[in-house]
Amino acid sequence: MSDLLERLRERGWRLTAQRRVVAEVLDGDHVHLTADEVHARAVSRLPEISRATVYNTLGEMVTLGEVMEVATDGRAKRYDPNAHHAHQHLICSGCGAIRDVHPLGDPVAELPADQRFGFTVWGAEVTYRGLCPNCQ
Repeated sequence: MSDLLERLRERGWRLTAQRRVVAEVLDGDHVHLTADEVHARAVSRLPEISRATVYNTLGEMVTLGEVMEVATDGRAKRYDPNAHHAHQHLICSGCGAIRDVHPLGDPVAELPADQRFGFTVWGAEVTYRGLCPNCQ
């Protein structure tokens, strides 16, 4: 069973056939699919699954905190099931490919005290951009 399916089951989330297929499609390393890509892959496994069901299921998974929405500069949102492991993203400015990266250091600790403006800082999102080997 996939990590995402296991987490959803542990939360007591009712795993209908449609929800299960969406979770299975999202399983794997460096998975950052758009809703349309999730739908296309889900249809190949469960032909009767609707686009609305996929969108609703993704929205519920995001609300539960089991999947992250990743926005990439005007491109379609992508869905990342790696929601429980701290990581950043490396995005190709050419084709939009996304990879999970794990840089050394803590971006929160690296923010100087005089740049916190009295905030209690508990998180940071860093996005690295560049060109993948195929787009170079």
